[in-house]
Amino acid sequence: MRGTKRVLAALLLAACVSGASAQNMPPVFGEEYSGGKFQKDEMARAFISPVRIVWKYDGDGKLITNEQVLLAPGNSQPEMGRRNTCTMTSTSNQTPSLLLDFGKELHGGLQMLMGSSSRREPSLVRIRFGESVGEANSQTLNSEWKVGYSTDDHAKRDIVMEIPRDGMIEIGNTGFRFVRIDLLQPNTTISLKEVRAILRYRDIPYLGSFRSNNERLNKIWLTGAYTVHLNMQEYLWDGIKRDRLVWLGDMHPELMSITKVFGYNEVIPRSLDLACQQFPLPGWMNGMSAYSMWYLIGHHDWYMQNGDLEFLKKHRDYILGLIKQIDEKIDEQGNENLARSRFLDWPSSGNRAGVEAGYRALIGWALTDAEKLCNILGEPESAAVCAAARERLNRKVMPHNDLKQAAALMAIAGIMDPKQAADEVVAVGGPKGFSTFYGYYMLQSLALAGEYETAMDIISQYWGGMLDMGATTFWEDFNMEWLENAARLDEITPAGKKDIHGDFGAYCYPGFRHSFCHGWSSGPTAWLSEHVLGVKIVDPGCAKVKIEPHLGNLEWVEGTVPTPKGVITVKHTRQADGSVKSEVSLPKGVKQVK
Repeated sequence: MRGTKRVLAALLLAACVSGASAQNMPPVFGEEYSGGKFQKDEMARAFISPVRIVWKYDGDGKLITNEQVLLAPGNSQPEMGRRNTCTMTSTSNQTPSLLLDFGKELHGGLQMLMGSSSRREPSLVRIRFGESVGEANSQTLNSEWKVGYSTDDHAKRDIVMEIPRDGMIEIGNTGFRFVRIDLLQPNTTISLKEVRAILRYRDIPYLGSFRSNNERLNKIWLTGAYTVHLNMQEYLWDGIKRDRLVWLGDMHPELMSITKVFGYNEVIPRSLDLACQQFPLPGWMNGMSAYSMWYLIGHHDWYMQNGDLEFLKKHRDYILGLIKQIDEKIDEQGNENLARSRFLDWPSSGNRAGVEAGYRALIGWALTDAEKLCNILGEPESAAVCAAARERLNRKVMPHNDLKQAAALMAIAGIMDPKQAADEVVAVGGPKGFSTFYGYYMLQSLALAGEYETAMDIISQYWGGMLDMGATTFWEDFNMEWLENAARLDEITPAGKKDIHGDFGAYCYPGFRHSFCHGWSSGPTAWLSEHVLGVKIVDPGCAKVKIEPHLGNLEWVEGTVPTPKGVITVKHTRQADGSVKSEVSLPKGVKQVK
């Protein structure tokens, strides 16, 4: 296709199919389309047929026929007539409905292939996308956020539209697994040849892997990887059916998972660049001072993985300016006035004293990483500013107030003994009080305390609890108490049971507005690779690594971890005497140190 001369129609078709960039655009477009006016769609598309019919409304049994044809593979090619099609027939007072299950959470839309219709004109249908059966069956309420209802905030999920006969139409751009189709046009028959999901995703290899004798942990690792993968769109999002913004706090656990699964990917530096453009100093990232702390922490961890000094230099001025801004707001007594609002994550919001302690620990952690960045950048004066500001801040250490988020950050920041944090707060009650975002940092604090088996048990209970409810991606939030008398997300909720999606959620995510594919929940993927496979970065760019596996009660574990120089392969096996035998293969340029 590239560089060849074809007729205009063929060129236009080829451009649509291949997503040709400005560098290889069909010549008919000419110079006026250069300079970004002709932009390649870097996302790949795949078509997925439904795996089952969850439910149908068929009235007297004659409104829907041959619906099983929709489960067959398709070819996106319409055919005349009604051969091998599903027919839906409405009456003056009966509306036929189908609810389809595509098997896994997806990001994208729907492609519908129609056969003939009883009308020459287009017919009216209602399409509802859902991350759960309950959401696909729910009503939409956009005037407020309310338990039991869904919304069309940010990504349209409830659509009334006209469909043609003997043709094709594509609709939707959201996160979903289920689709409900209602024929609203009265006294009409339509025929559906295909109804397929359009998966829109980055076509990139999974370089990292994790396998052990515990299939539940294996599935959790892969589910976290897939969760963050779906959110790697043009930029790094936190939720595929929500606002699709780049949130710098949410981004950190996503970044950590991406480095363990995909290694380098341009979505991270591109998102960091965009954030600096959208939130110039003296403003805070996302208008939240805590998220500017995550910006510094994220830069440090991205540099340690990739060793990309040129990218770090690109952000030098913003980093130094941010350090100066933080320093000016911490006084000699350790008081700080960065901003009036304090935020860690939504579930911690009610514990104001705990949030205050955790927020200050986050500032200290960020200053530690910023000091390291300044030394890398050859800015000793700014490094000294970071150290002095952290020393002043730590003159005033606040109590954690039994908040797991706070105790975890305090352990990571070095202002609380990790064993004390684990015994007093983080490990108390196991997964009780965990959250999908800060759960990663709670796991990290348990690792600092040497509580690896406890951490793996919590991963199995907490993230595994979502799997038990039918999850194929991890959620914006989850509470173990929700499991009591709750129905799975992939079934119609029986009478007397709770809907795991529609009946729970709080803050900005009540009911079906709750995102069931949220990148910040992928933390166990990064944690299992770092602490169970045991691959830890010592020098930037993974030039030096430590291999320190912690198997807990596992018999064996094996996997891969990507580096800029190639993939590290490890296998750890518990011996009869309790010791662990390790087999390690390192790419050229990566050195293992003790």
